[in-house]
Amino acid sequence: MIVLKELATAQDIKIIPREYAATKAVIIGQEGTTEYLVTPTVESYYLVLNAIYQLTEGQQYSLVVYNDEDVIYKDMIFCTNQEVDEYTMNKDEYKQHSSNNDYIIV
Repeated sequence: MIVLKELATAQDIKIIPREYAATKAVIIGQEGTTEYLVTPTVESYYLVLNAIYQLTEGQQYSLVVYNDEDVIYKDMIFCTNQEVDEYTMNKDEYKQHSSNNDYIIV
């Protein structure tokens, strides 16, 4: 799963596709679909798709990358403004339980 933020600036999506080609169409869909025509760059083994993606925080999107009519990559995108290192599904909902760690050896 790819994690992106809800930003008005360009973001990178790094993928390892089935094949590398010069022209790509990226389809990001939830209920409707949005098509982005992206000219990718190659970094090491990654194909980097840089564009301004219009996403809403807390939503999941499907990602399909095309080379002409061939599908070369599929994945999911999750949009969050939390830092990825600190992200948890139940942020601010965790309840800590106290315990005295007593145990019995038989």
